[in-house]
Amino acid sequence: MSAQAQQVDSRRATGRDWLGLTVLCGAVLLIAIDGTVLDLAVPSMSKDLEPSSTQLLWIIDIYSFVLAALLVTMGVLSDRVGRRKLLMIGAAGFGLASIFAAFSTTPEMLIAARVLLGVFGATLMPSTLGLIRSMFHDSRQRATAIGVWGAMWGGGAAGGPLVGGWLLEHFWWGSVFLINVPVLIVMLILAPFLIPESRDPNPGRLDAIGAALSIVMMVPLVYALKEGAINGPTWSLVPIVALGVVAGWLFFRRQRRIKDPLIDVTLFSKPIFTTAILINLLCVFGLAGVLFFGTQYLQMVLGYSPLQAGLIAVPGTAASMLTALAAGWVARKWGNRWALAGSMLFAAIGALILLALRVEGDALIFAIGFGIIGLGSGLGLTLTSALVVDVVEPERAGAASGMSETSYELGIASGVAVLGSVVMAFYRGGIDVGGLSGADADAAQATLGGAVHVAHDLASPAGDAMFVSAQAAFVNGMHFAAGATAALMLITTGVVLVLLRNHPRNQ
Repeated sequence: MSAQAQQVDSRRATGRDWLGLTVLCGAVLLIAIDGTVLDLAVPSMSKDLEPSSTQLLWIIDIYSFVLAALLVTMGVLSDRVGRRKLLMIGAAGFGLASIFAAFSTTPEMLIAARVLLGVFGATLMPSTLGLIRSMFHDSRQRATAIGVWGAMWGGGAAGGPLVGGWLLEHFWWGSVFLINVPVLIVMLILAPFLIPESRDPNPGRLDAIGAALSIVMMVPLVYALKEGAINGPTWSLVPIVALGVVAGWLFFRRQRRIKDPLIDVTLFSKPIFTTAILINLLCVFGLAGVLFFGTQYLQMVLGYSPLQAGLIAVPGTAASMLTALAAGWVARKWGNRWALAGSMLFAAIGALILLALRVEGDALIFAIGFGIIGLGSGLGLTLTSALVVDVVEPERAGAASGMSETSYELGIASGVAVLGSVVMAFYRGGIDVGGLSGADADAAQATLGGAVHVAHDLASPAGDAMFVSAQAAFVNGMHFAAGATAALMLITTGVVLVLLRNHPRNQ
């Protein structure tokens, strides 16, 4: 490295850089909140829009799936057109899409709004981590900045229910989207003054064919995952899966051969990079799944209000932010191998605690379990985000962060789709709808919220019996999902220790 490069690489951040970090964290916080804020709004939104069970799952996780499909492409685009420029475009579009979502009058309209939020969210996220990489050259300052960034990620995802709970106590469900607008306006005003523009000075050609193949790969596979989880595997899904697999093979084959790839696939030959991507995905897989079924459990089984349910999730929020801020210190003291393995172990322990939840349960059990999951998630997400951008050149930080955030959004979406669908499969198999009319039986079997409304409307012994069985079936599904999550996290703990066994303590 030249003396000039060393001087640039060790330049200390200024006060302006730290103020710029607060602007970037505003974007991160909003997008993380938007990924989970709807969890608490499910009952009131279901009553107003009356979505089917399939539409409800699409409303919840189409946002994350669109983000996942576009993040890599948008990360590469940010390196080329300018990360600050793309950040501001995304902020403006995200604000308009939020207004569209808030005033949706049909499930289809809300799904479309969530698609737009995903598109513009994909322009925001790679820009934030890429800009942090270009603003903070000193390694320790960059670790601190990424720790703050990670705290906003974890705190936003876990704090979404708290924000949503307070809003739902005072306003209608659409208000959970309108909170984005004033924050985005402030971002658009301050970003030009506090955030320096950065881009790859020699970006090469944008691989449009690769971008198209990445979308053709993601969409069919995601669709097959959702439909298979909801309705069971069918032969009709085989050609859809085949399309995604073929597109994926063509995509990775192309990335290995072209001069300017969207994804540098050689990075996956580095155990530390592969491990970081895997843990990034699994941390939020468990967090998102627990939030999806946990907030429904607190409201519709234990009977808490939305605000009370959000407050019960506060320990998880605080724990996630605490370990995110401490991640740099933990990695320096214990090394990345043990720190990453520890993050998975914490998540597994938290999931196991959720096996103690009952129909006539104690919210303290949920708060403790979710809090321990938050400890693991905050630590894992922050460490992996730092590792992903540290292994690439600064000019490719946007592309690398796009890969990291793709795994993050896939984790959210698959956590809701897989764990949510597992819970609903147990729910439909265990609910007793004997004595109900066809329409009431269908409504009760569709969602737990539907069972609440049917029981309330009927106010009869048949309705009461149905609701008791619905609560028990839902809790049984939660137990299976929590146990499966714990097993997955424990297996990953072992995988991390094996993959990184030959790496130095500080790598």
